[in-house]
Amino acid sequence: MKLLPTLLLGATLLLATVLFGGCQVERTDSGDSTPDSDALVVNGMTIDERLAQYTPVRLTADLDHLTDNQREVVRLLIQAGEAMDEVFWQQAYGDRDALMAALDTLPQGEAFKRFAAINYGPYDRLNGNEAFAPGFDAKPAGAQFYPADLTTAQFDAAVGENPALASLYTLVRRADDGTLTAVPYHEAFADAHARAADLLAEAAPLAENEGFQRYLTLRAQALRTDDYQPSDLAWMDLADNDLDVVIGPIETYEDQLNGFKAAHSAYVLLKDRAWSARLARYAELLPGLQEGLPVPDAYKQDPVGSDADLGAYDVLYYAGDSNAGSKTIAINLPNDEEVQQQKGSRRLQLKNAMRAKFDEILVPIAGELIDAEQRANVTFDAFFANTMFHEVAHGLGIKNTLDGAGTVRESLRDQASALEEGKADVLGLYMITQLAAQGEYDTVLEENFTTFVASVFRSIRFGSASAHGRANLLRFNYFVENGAIERQDDGTYRVDYDAITDVSNALSERILTFQGDGDYEGVVSFVEEYGQVGDQLQADLDRLSAVGIPVDVTFEQGPSVLGL
Repeated sequence: MKLLPTLLLGATLLLATVLFGGCQVERTDSGDSTPDSDALVVNGMTIDERLAQYTPVRLTADLDHLTDNQREVVRLLIQAGEAMDEVFWQQAYGDRDALMAALDTLPQGEAFKRFAAINYGPYDRLNGNEAFAPGFDAKPAGAQFYPADLTTAQFDAAVGENPALASLYTLVRRADDGTLTAVPYHEAFADAHARAADLLAEAAPLAENEGFQRYLTLRAQALRTDDYQPSDLAWMDLADNDLDVVIGPIETYEDQLNGFKAAHSAYVLLKDRAWSARLARYAELLPGLQEGLPVPDAYKQDPVGSDADLGAYDVLYYAGDSNAGSKTIAINLPNDEEVQQQKGSRRLQLKNAMRAKFDEILVPIAGELIDAEQRANVTFDAFFANTMFHEVAHGLGIKNTLDGAGTVRESLRDQASALEEGKADVLGLYMITQLAAQGEYDTVLEENFTTFVASVFRSIRFGSASAHGRANLLRFNYFVENGAIERQDDGTYRVDYDAITDVSNALSERILTFQGDGDYEGVVSFVEEYGQVGDQLQADLDRLSAVGIPVDVTFEQGPSVLGL
């Protein structure tokens, strides 16, 4: 990949289309001297239009109750997160500084650099990872985890002789003789890993909680060795500490070639004890909910831990994968299936980030696309609950295929993440309706259903490059086809409260069957059938942009924002 020469960029093209490196580039010139009158149009959008997809939010929280030691721990954890940010840049794109220097030569260079920082590269994550700057080819499906020209057939053939190639924690590279080699993360990113490990080790003795001290110490060791399971088990034992951190290679969304490689990220977290107390009861109910899943018994045979932690947190800092493009508002970890079956999972609701998205995005979307009679049913409490039960629902279902071939993630490869997100969404609705019927969850179901549908529109706008975006698009089309959502003549959508539960349960059964069967081809066909943005839906989504509703948020964050 190389940038278009600066001299050529300076040429004036009047609504002419030129193809460079896979990008469609236009230049508009209205003849006046306003800053955006001579803007580059790359793949149909100016950089100002792309930046308008996001609205800035200050990521703050009340730290007044923290001790001096705890405040120092927060500073050290943020610094460790910055090291993860550096690694994710290398995984997602490559040389950050070289990219920024090249973008600086473009008209509106500062705007291009700001958007590259949001996306960790020259690809627009909300628009299918298309290039937003001239001179770039399409983003490799495997990002920088693999050689750009590697095929899945070549990879599969090599894995048989070298299983380390399929590890979550290796880069795949070609040796001089053409053979594929596995480079462990702790070697490939040795400097950043060592720096983050030193910071975690420095923070550990300051942590005013024995369990948190142990976790920080083990996580530092994991960064030096790539053995993360001991620290995952220690993290599962945390319950009563105010501070928390999720750090290291975590999710596999960035690997869209195989879905195998974990990308680096960090969250620095502060527990909200009042909200967390409201959530404690639900983890105890998971085994019973697993038994009642709307699917044959074989697809719900995996044990479900009942000691999972449900908690509400304010995020103090995002870094790396978690900060790229659309922002996470809840965490369900660890991903290690052995840890999940032994100890369950922790589901952390990121309350301040969630509130920002509700106020800035979801409420305006409801005002534009939800039937006027149902808009009052879009509430923050329902948004919080839907998100919470989505995360809890990741623990339900099946983790290993029925034929004993391995995990669902291994069998479904690049399709696994989006299908798992879709499962969590519909099983979250299943949990809400079941718990309400049992008297365990006091709610107005119409609020959960309407808020759920409004949030479908919100998440579809994350784009096809996002597992959450694809999952919501599949569900939208399935719900429309089966009558759970109906478009009105005035351009709004109405939820059929009588139909939505049955339709959601039918989709749950279909997804759980795909997972239990490890049916890769079936999932691909399902995505082809339901994963299309129709003309009417696209027009309705365009209305949201036309009235200035952002797609997502960016964070003004760091020690100075927190007053540290």
